[in-house]
Amino acid sequence: MFQKILIANRGEIACRVAATARRLGVRTVAVYSDADADARHVRACDEAVHIGASAPRESYLRIDRIVAAALATGAQAVHPGYGFLSENEAFAQACADAGLVFIGPPAGAIAAMGSKSAAKALMEKAGVPLVPGYHGADNDPGFLAAQAERIGYPVLIKASSGGGGKGMRRVDRAGDFAAALASCQREAQASFGDAQVLVERYVTRPRHIEIQVFGDSQGHCVHLFERDCSVQRRHQKVLEEAPAPGLSAARRAEMGAAAVAAAKAVGYVGAGTVEFIAEEADGPAGVPGGAGRAGELRFYFMEMNTRLQVEHPVTEAITGLDLVEWQLRVAAGQPLPLAQDQLALRGHAIEARICAENPDAGFMPATGRLQVARWPAHVAFERSDTLPRLDCGFAEGDAIGPDYDSMIAKLIVWGETRAQALARLDAALAQTQLMGIANNVAFLRRVVGSRAFATADLDTALIEREHAALFEAPGLAQEVAAAAVAAHVLAAERALEDADPWSRRDGWRLFGGARRRLSLEVQGQAITVIIERQHDGATLLQIGAARWSFSSRSLGEGRHDLRLGELRLSATVHANGEHYAVFTRQGSALVHEFDPLAHAGDQAAEAGRLTAPMPGKVVSFLARPGERVQRGQVLAVMEAMKMEHTIAAPRDGVVAELLYAVGDPVAEGGELLRLEPV
Repeated sequence: MFQKILIANRGEIACRVAATARRLGVRTVAVYSDADADARHVRACDEAVHIGASAPRESYLRIDRIVAAALATGAQAVHPGYGFLSENEAFAQACADAGLVFIGPPAGAIAAMGSKSAAKALMEKAGVPLVPGYHGADNDPGFLAAQAERIGYPVLIKASSGGGGKGMRRVDRAGDFAAALASCQREAQASFGDAQVLVERYVTRPRHIEIQVFGDSQGHCVHLFERDCSVQRRHQKVLEEAPAPGLSAARRAEMGAAAVAAAKAVGYVGAGTVEFIAEEADGPAGVPGGAGRAGELRFYFMEMNTRLQVEHPVTEAITGLDLVEWQLRVAAGQPLPLAQDQLALRGHAIEARICAENPDAGFMPATGRLQVARWPAHVAFERSDTLPRLDCGFAEGDAIGPDYDSMIAKLIVWGETRAQALARLDAALAQTQLMGIANNVAFLRRVVGSRAFATADLDTALIEREHAALFEAPGLAQEVAAAAVAAHVLAAERALEDADPWSRRDGWRLFGGARRRLSLEVQGQAITVIIERQHDGATLLQIGAARWSFSSRSLGEGRHDLRLGELRLSATVHANGEHYAVFTRQGSALVHEFDPLAHAGDQAAEAGRLTAPMPGKVVSFLARPGERVQRGQVLAVMEAMKMEHTIAAPRDGVVAELLYAVGDPVAEGGELLRLEPV
């Protein structure tokens, strides 16, 4: 086994690798950029080396600096994590040339499977079913448009060297193809340094099922069963589970055998994932990818990821194995710890990706400081043998910037059955409390509780087709959120009164009781709350025109027991200035206390402005000064967090002025252009 390894990555995967290395007695070296000087992964390792500026191309994508850091610190091997250089054959080769062990497959295997086009050609020769499409090298826009017509719309454009949903667009009609192709190629070039794309038929109700494979240098290769990653937004995974619901034992064995054959075809060593698109079909039994009965799945090879996957913890949960330990042992020249007939799956595991993003704004990535981070009780950090489990790259107080992807943490649960795992995940998400940055925790609870997910009615469009249940369902009742804030305000006043009797606010009045007015904005809706203390000691709460009897008791650390009329509940409230985050078992809400007069002035000042929703850079403007535009028309494209984001006109108007040039960096809230009324 190695004595010291360098982890060429950041965030939760760097912390995850460091945890297993520590358990095995292997010392670790972290690398970090300017933005990550105080990051959790730096603290998780034994040593750390600064490798450059915040932008990935100046730090985490610098092969020369990473190799130099490994040599300078005496590391014997390099673990690439996932993303960045993890599937870069030049990096694997540079490590080998420097005498370092690359904890991953040989450069040749990465090259063979790193290009989606080349991998599909290889699989086609091996007889693995492929989605109809064009996977060749000719990327002339006119030629690709003709191929799309031949395949038939809708089609999917995909970056040939990419992953994670970057450089991928669904196109429904010929008129949209050119713009989608250009956007895909820009995003692919920015993320992977390669603008090459392929075009395939879009499978209308696809499931995304992938097989975990593992090979060693002695020629052994096994699969560790499958994961279902169908629940996605923007072509990126949201929830992953293992095993795949509804997959028969026969189909599992067939897909596993196909995945092992694919890995052996390129002499694969280490951890990898063979990904399939699956759909219901009525094909003949015994045909590879066919279906023997109604509801059975036909599968098509999609790609092979030559690295550890983000969702590997669910495989660890159902097999009882530590896949990072397997990676280290195989890279050190040891054989696979188990043969195929020694592997068995047990129970059901689900992983939820907790991200800094706003689901109600098209999953726009968010930046800011994680002011509060409270995780479920008894959760284990980066432990493959303990559940529930949290793999997390951030600690309370850390800043989340625009330079990297938006994932904060992964929450993993296990149950004897899928139903039990679902219940445990909902309970764990209910205990997760984040404040200071927009996040998807409440959205994840809605997905987990939806009819489609609960009944395993899965496909990659689940979020879109369940839009009403996921985005239009009522959240935490407005009066409950307001009552929780009132309880928090009263608790703060009582604490002040206890410390200083001259500050008592019981407000005895000769006529009537004391009244306290709060102007609140609950989930974007303004309401007025009046707290009235009566002479007899009772408290009334008025929210709008409704009045309730009200009482509350503080339990410390922002926790309150409260009664609102006949309703009794517990709530936790975190406050930061005039902002409150309310958490209850029934749901959560964001509340802002504001001055109504100042609020009206702010709204007026925003008229006519189009601002950057987050820090990034301008990719293009799609309208010129003097041009008349319509509501919903895309006016600008920004790049942030390795994704492109469009800025659309909120109303009809005329573009008065462009305030930036293409390529300029823009701070969050920066005014991009001015729009005047028609």
